[in-house]
Amino acid sequence: MASIDSASLPSPAERRDGHTNPFAGIRAFFSDFLAKAFNPYRPELHYMRGPGPACRAKLAAARRKAN
Repeated sequence: MASIDSASLPSPAERRDGHTNPFAGIRAFFSDFLAKAFNPYRPELHYMRGPGPACRAKLAAARRKAN
Protein backbone atom coordinates (compact mmCIF):
# COMPACT_ATOMS: atom_id res chain seq x y z
CA MET A 1 0.00 0.00 0.00
CA ALA A 2 1.34 3.43 -0.87
CA SER A 3 1.42 6.23 1.62
CA ILE A 4 1.24 9.91 0.93
CA ASP A 5 3.48 12.26 2.86
CA SER A 6 3.10 15.99 2.78
CA ALA A 7 5.88 18.41 3.43
CA SER A 8 5.59 22.10 4.00
CA LEU A 9 7.24 23.97 1.17
CA PRO A 10 8.58 27.47 1.61
CA SER A 11 6.43 30.29 0.39
CA PRO A 12 7.36 31.60 -3.07
CA ALA A 13 7.81 35.01 -1.48
CA GLU A 14 10.66 33.76 0.72
CA ARG A 15 14.14 33.50 -0.65
CA ARG A 16 17.02 31.52 0.80
CA ASP A 17 18.88 34.61 1.92
CA GLY A 18 15.96 35.65 4.15
CA HIS A 19 14.82 38.63 2.07
CA THR A 20 11.26 38.64 0.87
CA ASN A 21 9.83 39.75 -2.43
CA PRO A 22 6.33 41.18 -1.89
CA PHE A 23 5.34 40.59 -5.51
CA ALA A 24 6.42 36.93 -5.63
CA GLY A 25 3.44 35.81 -3.55
CA ILE A 26 1.02 37.80 -5.69
CA ARG A 27 2.62 36.47 -8.86
CA ALA A 28 2.43 32.89 -7.55
CA PHE A 29 -1.24 33.33 -6.63
CA PHE A 30 -2.24 34.62 -10.06
CA SER A 31 -0.11 32.03 -11.81
CA ASP A 32 -1.84 29.24 -9.87
CA PHE A 33 -5.26 30.84 -10.37
CA LEU A 34 -4.84 31.16 -14.13
CA ALA A 35 -3.54 27.60 -14.44
CA LYS A 36 -6.60 26.26 -12.61
CA ALA A 37 -9.14 28.62 -14.20
CA PHE A 38 -8.17 27.77 -17.78
CA ASN A 39 -7.50 24.07 -17.32
CA PRO A 40 -9.25 22.32 -20.23
CA TYR A 41 -9.90 19.10 -18.26
CA ARG A 42 -13.49 18.97 -17.03
CA PRO A 43 -14.08 15.75 -15.08
CA GLU A 44 -17.85 16.26 -14.91
CA LEU A 45 -17.96 15.52 -18.65
CA HIS A 46 -16.47 12.07 -18.08
CA TYR A 47 -18.65 10.80 -15.23
CA MET A 48 -21.14 8.07 -16.04
CA ARG A 49 -24.74 9.18 -15.83
CA GLY A 50 -26.47 5.86 -15.37
CA PRO A 51 -26.49 2.52 -17.16
CA GLY A 52 -25.47 2.49 -20.79
CA PRO A 53 -26.88 0.64 -23.79
CA ALA A 54 -25.02 -2.62 -23.04
CA CYS A 55 -26.60 -2.79 -19.58
CA ARG A 56 -30.05 -2.11 -21.02
CA ALA A 57 -29.59 -4.84 -23.65
CA LYS A 58 -28.49 -7.34 -21.00
CA LEU A 59 -31.46 -6.52 -18.79
CA ALA A 60 -33.87 -6.76 -21.72
CA ALA A 61 -32.48 -10.20 -22.62
CA ALA A 62 -32.83 -11.35 -19.00
CA ARG A 63 -36.45 -10.13 -18.91
CA ARG A 64 -37.27 -11.98 -22.14
CA LYS A 65 -35.86 -15.20 -20.69
CA ALA A 66 -37.80 -14.74 -17.44
CA ASN A 67 -41.16 -14.42 -19.28
